[in-house]
Amino acid sequence: MLTIKVLGSGCENCKKVEATARKAVTTMGMEAQVEKVTDYAAIHKYPILATPGLVINEKLVCAGRIPTEAEVTTWLVNAEMGAS
Repeated sequence: MLTIKVLGSGCENCKKVEATARKAVTTMGMEAQVEKVTDYAAIHKYPILATPGLVINEKLVCAGRIPTEAEVTTWLVNAEMGAS
């Protein structure tokens, strides 16, 4: 199962990133655990300069913008292939 983390304060952009990630997971029929990380110290364990951020299996794949569903789908496939 993939682990997806949305890094940010919980603002509208963070919610959009979370919704996009959940939609991509559902569309692909994957199993993934999606969690929100709002703790400042926890967010800065990743090499992130701006939120929102998206982490898949502990790898930061996007920061400072809202990715498209196609981008998230590509990252999910790559993460799943790397995990197997």
